[in-house]
Amino acid sequence: MSLMSAACPQSAVIGQDGLPCFGHYARPPAELGLERFVYRTVLDKPASALSKYLHFKQFQFVSLCHPDWQIGIAIADIRYLASAFCYFYDRNTGQLDELELLKPFSLGVSMSPSPTQGEARISGKQHISLTLQHYNWHVRLSGALLQGEFSLNGAADASPLALCTPTGYNGWTYTQKHNALPLNGTLSYRGKPLDVTAALAGYDFSAGFMRRETSWRWGSISALLPQGRFGLNLACGVNETGTTENGLWLNGQWQSLPPVAITLNRQQPQTPWQYHDDSGRVKLQFSPQQVRQQKLDLGVLASNFRQYCGFFCGEITLANGEKLLLQQVPGLAEDHFARW
Repeated sequence: MSLMSAACPQSAVIGQDGLPCFGHYARPPAELGLERFVYRTVLDKPASALSKYLHFKQFQFVSLCHPDWQIGIAIADIRYLASAFCYFYDRNTGQLDELELLKPFSLGVSMSPSPTQGEARISGKQHISLTLQHYNWHVRLSGALLQGEFSLNGAADASPLALCTPTGYNGWTYTQKHNALPLNGTLSYRGKPLDVTAALAGYDFSAGFMRRETSWRWGSISALLPQGRFGLNLACGVNETGTTENGLWLNGQWQSLPPVAITLNRQQPQTPWQYHDDSGRVKLQFSPQQVRQQKLDLGVLASNFRQYCGFFCGEITLANGEKLLLQQVPGLAEDHFARW
């Protein structure tokens, strides 16, 4: 079983020298240390304080996967604008119900300054609060769409993906993810109670100085297999310099996976997507069923975001040679372009 390297210190992403520590972290750092980061232009000159503020991006995402439904919750702060969404997808009816919030200049929005402590919060027609406490995430929701308080329990496993990679010439991206986490608490959709104990969840904390124009494709699973709780994270287009964020969790234990190609037909996005690597360890097909999407063009800012709910089929070879067979396993796939 491959383990994350301990190449990076646990205390902060940005060291006392003002530079990020790249690679996988054996344990998530306690802070980003953003105030210490020495940000420079592409000509190696000190960047202005305004540039350092505006070029920093951060988003936090939670997904809940149940045999009958899927929920997505997100808050993003790109400085010029903050946004949030939450949706409920009913697998039995095929209907997706969603709400979106937009806050110019991120007014009234807060984000957690640490990947392990703090709170992200946004209010409007749907209030969303994501409180981080070490390896657990506590979610509070109130509004017309979703109401409740529940927790993603990561402390029992304590093996999240945590890495920092170079981004472009002068940037960096820190990403922390953990899938297939058990839940407890209460949650209702438009007044109808939901059984969160029968669902599994995942989270994503990402922050850094990302490319001005960013694009990625992604796949994610939090589901129960005959072998136990199974989580999967696959991405291409981001976090590919020196290492990748690809890997799986089986009953809480992490295994890394090689770089993958994710192919789709954007003109016919409802056709199956392919996920594969050169070594043959990953051979997956994703069949989209429903989509949460946003197309926004404000000139300076633009977003073409599509997150699909659907099913994965195929196989993954574990580090010990055992094959995991996936048959109609629910999950998410995403295709995203951002100019921010």
